[in-house]
Amino acid sequence: MPAGACTATCSAPLGVGGLGRHLQEIVDALARRGQPTVCLDGASPAASETPPRSPRRRWRPSGGELLAALPVPFSPGVRTRVFMSEFDAHAARRLPARDHLIAFNGQALGQFRAARRLGYASVSLVSANSHLRRVLRQHATAHRRYPLEGSWAAHLLRRNLAEYEQADLLYAGSAYTVESFLEQGFPAEKLCLFPFTPDPRYSPAGALASDTFEIVYIGSLSVAKGVPLLIDAFRRVSHGDLRLTLVGGWGSRGMRRFVEAACAGDRRISVRPGDPLAHLRSASLCVHPTYEDGFGYAPAEALACGVPVIVTEDTGMKDLIGHAGAGLVLPTGDQDALTEAIAAAYRGEIFSTAARADARHASSHADAGRAGSH
Repeated sequence: MPAGACTATCSAPLGVGGLGRHLQEIVDALARRGQPTVCLDGASPAASETPPRSPRRRWRPSGGELLAALPVPFSPGVRTRVFMSEFDAHAARRLPARDHLIAFNGQALGQFRAARRLGYASVSLVSANSHLRRVLRQHATAHRRYPLEGSWAAHLLRRNLAEYEQADLLYAGSAYTVESFLEQGFPAEKLCLFPFTPDPRYSPAGALASDTFEIVYIGSLSVAKGVPLLIDAFRRVSHGDLRLTLVGGWGSRGMRRFVEAACAGDRRISVRPGDPLAHLRSASLCVHPTYEDGFGYAPAEALACGVPVIVTEDTGMKDLIGHAGAGLVLPTGDQDALTEAIAAAYRGEIFSTAARADARHASSHADAGRAGSH
């Protein structure tokens, strides 16, 4: 981390959701080093209940919030671009006098320019996903198979490329993300690996007796996250005591229709938005079939709860799966492989009774790695 007084910014509320958790880990790392930090984040009641460790200046979006809430006629990509641009402009106008700026990709361009004018010594970027050219490539693969919605990434490519060019340092949460930037010719000396880990509240609970085999997916219900692929793979495994719970919400008409039709056609599938912790603690398996995820908090949280996971080659947290029984890494987009893995897990042929202990060990290893790297 840069030495000196810092400003850390993100449109997500501190500690809330994937981006908010990223921000929390950045702020905590600065606090451990005793560095004075101002945190400018999104506003939410949940975020404001706990006094922050650093001074905070919360953002309440106006027009962008309304636009982001509308399902039509605006695409998810347009909504995301407007939302991020509005936060960027807001934060740029309110940057305090500091030495260093740490901002998130897709929402930092105006802040970078403002920080330079204010005499900041450095501007750094936290990349929540892999290089956006890889994101676009993976999204294109997903949407060719399931043309249900557009990709948000196409609307942010130019902005991200400009941010990459201007950043003095880029923080990446996984080796997968680092590799994607090196593939695009990004200077290795400007890359810094900053491993992410789940919130401490994700921890194992006592085994719960159940007559069903509970599979859980956590995250946005989108094509790029592999949700249609998971639903189709799950429906090919016909056992009546299998259950699939989707913990999340959709952002497009296409996904809403697909998921609602799947639930109506197969009563074993259900959608349960809200806190994922209770679902994880009763789960037999967590599946994260994404086409691209720079890290992947959801499967990491499952491991921390002692739940075995199935992830893809394009998930940054796959490096946490280093012990037989704790998880399985599959080729991205391979429906046959995913179907076979779900069936094998149901039959007990993979993820033995030692899986939960192995998963806890993998989570502890990640915690140790984070403490050493920060």
